[in-house]
Amino acid sequence: MFLEPHFKAQRAGWIEVICGSMFSGKTEELIRRLKRAKIANQKVEIFKPKIDVRYDDVKIVSHDSNYIESTPIDHSSQLLELTKEVNVVGVDEAQFFDNDLAEVCQELALRGCRVIAAGLDMDFRGKPFGPIPDLLAVAEYITKVHAICQHCGNLATHSYRLIQEGDTVLLGEKESYEPRCRTCYKMGNILDFKPLQNDTNSTSTDKDLFS
Repeated sequence: MFLEPHFKAQRAGWIEVICGSMFSGKTEELIRRLKRAKIANQKVEIFKPKIDVRYDDVKIVSHDSNYIESTPIDHSSQLLELTKEVNVVGVDEAQFFDNDLAEVCQELALRGCRVIAAGLDMDFRGKPFGPIPDLLAVAEYITKVHAICQHCGNLATHSYRLIQEGDTVLLGEKESYEPRCRTCYKMGNILDFKPLQNDTNSTSTDKDLFS
């Protein structure tokens, strides 16, 4: 469990990154940290990319339906304008932001803000996603969370896309993606998609996936 650093000195800004595959609990962990900051009576501002309207136009919502209010923005530069006299800045779906995000987060940290950013570290091709690599390079604290591979039960690190769509950015949920471990991800669509012997809840069949 991540324990928040606490510094009484004036210069206490830093960057935290929560990363991992889809369905790994990134947003859940982000919401948990932000709610704890609010309990501590810190002034918190939360942001998400305006293009992310999967669950709600304004709220940040986890896959477990936990949520927190946020402000949708188009560009990372808006973070500097909207966070005057703020103690904690939360950023969800950081991979969808522009490449200036890491520099903006560093400026916020220099102001004394605690910056918490959550996002996918890899896209569906298994490549570093958007500004996340730069954020990881400059962050003081990094938490990598994992989903569970639906095919072998090992820790999942990859987001496997189930539909034929070439764009890197494709907003979707369980109908479009599933978490996989490294091995099952590499097996691609030749993987045997029969439910695991002890998995009575699985409903995946070959026709649900692309060939």
